[in-house]
Amino acid sequence: MKDTGTPVYYRIYKELKRRISKGVYSKKIPTEKELCNEFGVSRLTLRRALDELKREAVIESSKGRGTFVVEQKHEESISSLTGFTEEAAREKLRASSKVLSVGLVVPPDEIAKSFGVPADGMVVFLHRVRYLNDEPYGIEMAYLNPLADIRILNIVTRDMSVESLYAILKNELSLVLDHAQENIEVCRLSKEEACHLHVEEGSYGIARERQTFTNKNLCVEIVRSVYRGDRYRLKVVRRVE
Repeated sequence: MKDTGTPVYYRIYKELKRRISKGVYSKKIPTEKELCNEFGVSRLTLRRALDELKREAVIESSKGRGTFVVEQKHEESISSLTGFTEEAAREKLRASSKVLSVGLVVPPDEIAKSFGVPADGMVVFLHRVRYLNDEPYGIEMAYLNPLADIRILNIVTRDMSVESLYAILKNELSLVLDHAQENIEVCRLSKEEACHLHVEEGSYGIARERQTFTNKNLCVEIVRSVYRGDRYRLKVVRRVE
């Protein structure tokens, strides 16, 4: 590194942060001894650089194991009504899914009531694990109302491991999604959920239930989902009325 007149520790901090952002260090960074030798500095100087990275939650140390890059959380704005795939594209992330189940089912009573379907009526059920850059982030169970458009039934024949549900509803079926009501709470992940999300049973998660309505005030979708608490956060923008 060239001497630019800035403190040595700060130049090391900037260089390490650059390497992390470029993926040079994606999991674990070199040992203090290795970095001291590379940069030709004392441990005291190096630790000032590392402390800055820790303060920004870029890295974290584990006693006896070393220093690791902190996985950054995916932030979703819940001020606008978008799907998982669209939100990921906005953040320049790659979304994909693993379909656990898709088909026609008799929904729970409360969902049948919200949809306005008979007690023995069938709706589309889509159960998926959602991934960002090939890492599991959440599990979604979506119920879809065929009364909004009978063509919704065709979703059971689509490859929903790669397709966007919202793109189908809006672009192909021309449904106008107007607003949604959503409940959000902290939860503990069950054994099955933790297995799908590659975390320990009992880890904290974010549970969400969203009801999406068309411009005709018809409930077209009810989604019950759970996301990893260590990889997900929600952003709300409040405006003065």
